[in-house]
Amino acid sequence: MIKLYDFLPCPFGQKVRIVLAEKSLEYELISIDLTQGEQRKPEFLRLNPYARVPVLVDEDTTVYDSTIINEYLEDEYPEPAVLPAIGVSAGRARARLFEDFADNSFTPQVGQLMSELHKPEGEQDPARIQRLRQSIERVLDYLNHELQGQQYLASEFSVADIGFVPRLLVLSELQIDPGANRSNVDLWLKRMLERTSIQTLEGLTIEPGAGI
Repeated sequence: MIKLYDFLPCPFGQKVRIVLAEKSLEYELISIDLTQGEQRKPEFLRLNPYARVPVLVDEDTTVYDSTIINEYLEDEYPEPAVLPAIGVSAGRARARLFEDFADNSFTPQVGQLMSELHKPEGEQDPARIQRLRQSIERVLDYLNHELQGQQYLASEFSVADIGFVPRLLVLSELQIDPGANRSNVDLWLKRMLERTSIQTLEGLTIEPGAGI
């Protein structure tokens, strides 16, 4: 059976768990508590020398990094697909570009805002909070533009959309309405919330440790 080493609040692990659910793959979840430093234990470092979750072990194959894990799952268990069909190079590239954009220009910024807002009020940096909010709002505006005339970022539901889901779903708790004056984003989010893989996603929280 597939084993997934994960920390439930981690958005990158959530990406992988959405894909596993989409593909109806059974797996054993092995919790790695990042708040207790379990990712630095020697037995975990043997799986991932970077000391990060998630890590997927499928029989004799060990894969880390959420994007690479999802590529592996797509190769090994291709149905149902979470990338546009092979041969549609432009669509596959678009999906990968948006997943990368989510990983580098959206997920970290939302996590940083979560961490900043979790500090005692007297320790918060209002200027940093404002910068992070503005950065997140700009991404949402860009997504609204890119979704014009299509249901999903790469035509069909794919890793492009999955990459944004974990942090999109906590924005309301940060007083950011992703669909406000963004009708395309609003409809996109509603479509994704209809999916069982997202409805059943665990770990959506802004408690300590969730800003990772």
